[in-house]
Amino acid sequence: MKNCNYLFGIKRIVLLTGLIVLFASCTSKSGGEQHATEVGQKEKSLNFVIIFADDLGYGDLSIYGHPTIRTPKLDAMASQGQKWTNFYVGASVCTPSRAAILTGRLPIRSGMMSPVNRVLFPDSRNGLPASEITLAEQLKKGGYSTACIGKWHLGSKEQYLPTNNGFDYYYGIPYSNDMDNIIPFKSAAGYFDFWKSEARKDFNTFNVPLMRNTEIIERPANQHTITGRYTEESIKFINENKEKPFFLYLAYNLPHVPLFASEEFEGTSPRGLYGDVVEEIDNSVGQILTTLKETGLDENTLVVFTSDNGPWLTMNQEGGSAGLLRDGKGSTWDGGM
Repeated sequence: MKNCNYLFGIKRIVLLTGLIVLFASCTSKSGGEQHATEVGQKEKSLNFVIIFADDLGYGDLSIYGHPTIRTPKLDAMASQGQKWTNFYVGASVCTPSRAAILTGRLPIRSGMMSPVNRVLFPDSRNGLPASEITLAEQLKKGGYSTACIGKWHLGSKEQYLPTNNGFDYYYGIPYSNDMDNIIPFKSAAGYFDFWKSEARKDFNTFNVPLMRNTEIIERPANQHTITGRYTEESIKFINENKEKPFFLYLAYNLPHVPLFASEEFEGTSPRGLYGDVVEEIDNSVGQILTTLKETGLDENTLVVFTSDNGPWLTMNQEGGSAGLLRDGKGSTWDGGM
């Protein structure tokens, strides 16, 4: 794959979104799909794949210096492409960061940032406003097929789901994988005490729904197999749309706690369960890149890998590392953004 086709930022996004929107605008002005067809006859449209990890730290990959977590696929991607080391997301927590990457706007402008509840919850009444134009909506004007696979976290009510925000297809969980906990927390301290309990190791503790489009197909979602299933759905989408331009937004909900790995990866990393999870994501990214190569799309697809924010340092061994950077998730210091 050509070097320019990989953009790899672990210190992470608004400029990137602007560049993609600019390209999409060029294909959608003055004639929409007809114009895109005319352009395609001269030069085939680029495909876009954005792979978003959740709470992955700057120092969590071997290419960024981690001594025990092995990430050969991501290391190769960074070596063959562009490794961005001065790259920031729109916020240091999930919801506003995701709003920023999908709209190219500061999350305070879209109403997706609050000083009270910094992220959306299952009982939140709001979501990404319909007035916001997403990458998916803009690319659809240029004739693109679009899919959101993985964690959404921009509103769980039907009107806010991906299929109402420009995505043709959605497969994933609507909010964080630690939400809908069947064990109620009476205080913030109670939440952190929970992570010392054995209940955190059972995915049945988290009544998180797995959805296909607007339908719940599994509840609770089996989080041991969810990374692999996201990857399988992504590969299927690529294969089904290899003859036309596509935009794939693949948002893994790990390594956000609770941590779960598949049987193939559990217990294999020297870094423990956190390392197992990151190494499984690395393997999954490798499968995506292999699929692009096997379908002959690798020379015509821009692939971006990054994280929504920094590591959740208070989770200790079940959280990640910001490396040499200061602080982590929830902070506007470099390690959090």
